[in-house]
Amino acid sequence: MKKVAIIGAGIVGSTAAYYLSKNSIFQVTIFDHGIGQATKAAAGIISPWFSKRRNKAWYRMARLGADFYLDLIADLQKDGFATKFYQQTGVFLLKKKEKSLETLYELANQRRHESQLIGNLQLFSRAETMEYFPGLQGFDRLLYASGGARVDGSLLTQILLAASGANLIQKKVNLDIRNDTCWVNRSCFDQVILATGAWLPELLKPLGYQVDIRPQKGQLRDYQTGLMTNDYPVVMPEGELDIIPFQNGKISMGATHENEMGYDLRVDQDLLDKMEQEAFYYFPSLSQANRMSERVGIRAYTSDFSPFFGQMPDLSQVFAASGLGSSGLTTGPLIGYHLAQMVQGKSGSLNPADSPIERYIKKEK
Repeated sequence: MKKVAIIGAGIVGSTAAYYLSKNSIFQVTIFDHGIGQATKAAAGIISPWFSKRRNKAWYRMARLGADFYLDLIADLQKDGFATKFYQQTGVFLLKKKEKSLETLYELANQRRHESQLIGNLQLFSRAETMEYFPGLQGFDRLLYASGGARVDGSLLTQILLAASGANLIQKKVNLDIRNDTCWVNRSCFDQVILATGAWLPELLKPLGYQVDIRPQKGQLRDYQTGLMTNDYPVVMPEGELDIIPFQNGKISMGATHENEMGYDLRVDQDLLDKMEQEAFYYFPSLSQANRMSERVGIRAYTSDFSPFFGQMPDLSQVFAASGLGSSGLTTGPLIGYHLAQMVQGKSGSLNPADSPIERYIKKEK
């Protein structure tokens, strides 16, 4: 039996653990510090088809990541696990200039041949919108895609970890390589997956590596309403604000994108209050809801905003992924699956060479 350590129990690490658990030759142990995880504070929107980023490799990863959720859900249901973490309720895009809506409509329409998951694509009037999301305002028309989905990242990771059956140890750990053997604290492993997100530079610095990763703080606020929000679409106005309805009247609002805050995990009430006022403009009923909680997480970004994954330079038994940014819930499960495949010596639909890990992780001179 091969012993595999996964450091980081977020979306990448938990997915890798789940798929490795399907091969009985692997004994998986997961280590997680439990602080600042981006997955638990993620906004949770799956809708990559409207991105205007020119990076074709990134878009392909995001598109395939959205498609992969259908495989992940089927696998979990086959194993007897509930999949309420994912709801395909559609997405609304709001733009100040109507021409921008038409441009996005054409862009997504052209991408239909690559992914039928987009579903029904339409420009809605305000009256048509009321049938899907009563009380939404601040627009004349919006763009609707029925294939858009919302994801509860925290619930998803909980289910994946439970389905993996892996041993989860909640503590901060160190990685050491001695005589071509991997040591996580005092335990020896045959292979290691590093899925620590924004904390990857800290983990690899003692081994003499420089990592092109910078932290980005994200905050959101949760509300409880008396509304029947089960089938409400996600609302995506321009800017950072998203309004994400979940089951049983819960609505999340966020998330911020703060580049200069380092690893600060304190809640900034003033900043959330400002975003809240913008949310009230689009959905006044939210002002009557009860504030439930705030969440803070740290995203990981590379200098060119591209995620990476693969085998570590000069360490054949160590694999890593990071740099997922705000698309973590879209690309994370697919990347975690591919890391599990790589540990087993297999390949998948993604080519690691599209975002070579050597570009972002280098040995210090």
